[in-house]
Amino acid sequence: MDSVTTKPAPPTNGASPANPATGSLTQGAKFYADVLHYYDKAAAFSKLDPGLLKKIRYCHSVYKVQFPVEIEGKLEIFEGIRVQHSLHKLPTKGGIRYSSYVDEEEVKALATLMTFKCAVVDVPFGGAKGGVKISPRLHTERTLEKVTRRFASELIKKNLIGPGTDVPAPDYGTSSREMTWIADTYQTFKYGDTNGLGCVTGKPVGQGGIRGRNEATGLGVYFGIRECLSQKEDMERLGLTTGLDGKKVIVQGLGNVGYFSAKFLREAGALIVGIAEMEGGIYNVDGLDVEAVFQHRKERKSILDFPGAKNVAASAELLEMPCDILIPAALENQIHEQNAPRIQAKIIAEAANGPVTKEAEEILQSRNKLIIPDLFLNAGGVTVSYFEWLKNLSNVRFGRIGKRAEEASNRRLVESIERHTGDIFSDMERKLIVHGSDELDLVRSGLEDTMIVAYNEIREIQRRNVGMPDLRTAAFLSAIEKIGISYQMLGIFP
Repeated sequence: MDSVTTKPAPPTNGASPANPATGSLTQGAKFYADVLHYYDKAAAFSKLDPGLLKKIRYCHSVYKVQFPVEIEGKLEIFEGIRVQHSLHKLPTKGGIRYSSYVDEEEVKALATLMTFKCAVVDVPFGGAKGGVKISPRLHTERTLEKVTRRFASELIKKNLIGPGTDVPAPDYGTSSREMTWIADTYQTFKYGDTNGLGCVTGKPVGQGGIRGRNEATGLGVYFGIRECLSQKEDMERLGLTTGLDGKKVIVQGLGNVGYFSAKFLREAGALIVGIAEMEGGIYNVDGLDVEAVFQHRKERKSILDFPGAKNVAASAELLEMPCDILIPAALENQIHEQNAPRIQAKIIAEAANGPVTKEAEEILQSRNKLIIPDLFLNAGGVTVSYFEWLKNLSNVRFGRIGKRAEEASNRRLVESIERHTGDIFSDMERKLIVHGSDELDLVRSGLEDTMIVAYNEIREIQRRNVGMPDLRTAAFLSAIEKIGISYQMLGIFP
């Protein structure tokens, strides 16, 4: 029999479990404690009812299941977790990660962040997160498929997945492959549901996915950093010029987020001087070719010994090397009170979830560093997931109806200009002007607008509130106020 637990998250004072061996907080518990600390810091600026603030703070429910899977003739038990933080908007939304280090506190922290992340960028979802305690690298694809489908079936049984209830997505250790398995399992149980593909996002394009989803988080990081660097007053305070051109960047993590962040920043004129990975780091003050580094690692299974770059044996040391912008794009708690005093970057752009601990943040702020918070900067993925969900509900590709009509209108405009001026556009100019927006154009346009609007909104909140110390507090307050209004409109609170 499966062992199943469904429970509401206890409304405690936010204390988290300790590591029995050391008495200190586990990494997941530390992460969750930090998230609650940031929430409390922002809630102090809110005038919402204290009871409402308490409701917004805690996770709505935690679902844990121990489920069996037959592997090579033997029965193995795996643990799955799904946390729904807030139901102020439906469906709830959040990725599923596969890792041997998955624990309840980490998943609660990530679900909590998802609620506020969605609110900051005006994506109408509640926050959720999930995980399975499994190391993908130690199992075959067949085993991973069996585990994924079984976990999906457990979620379906409890109505914890569906286009109108809870919509998972890829996360650490999962990809479009796992999302396809989940979608297929869901449609097996819910045969005939024409919105069924909307039960997950991050799917391949051929299975209901959307163009631009793969690079969405990294592209969102680029848009967010670009908008930050366009603020002259803020850059002068940091001793930097506006714009990306010539800015020196170090990226931690060459996975999906780190790679695309570095790629788009380099294309915009920034110098990627350092890249850190599990096996170590590389540094070149004159800049690295991100594509070449990616191929080098793909071929050699390591970024080390890249031609023209200096090896850094301990990748954590690379975070402390000279640069203008540091992008932690790996896991949480990477910048802490031990290394924060040695961070040389003037801007820390949180592409990962929770890469800076609260102790490190205080140290960095005292040293006049600007932190672009994960709550905003990491929101590109869920924004484009929202677009994919809308596509699945409408059952039509973006741009399909209007692309050719737009091109016809643009073509008539070009011909009219040519007739009245006597000048003829070149073939290249004509092609660029006439081009109608396809799905990728619309997705990137929507993402760019979302990141620009959200950044200026949280920046204005910080400027408007006397004594507000940072953008993270502003982002949390922005989210808290929006969620509070949602609950009030539902009539749950006066």
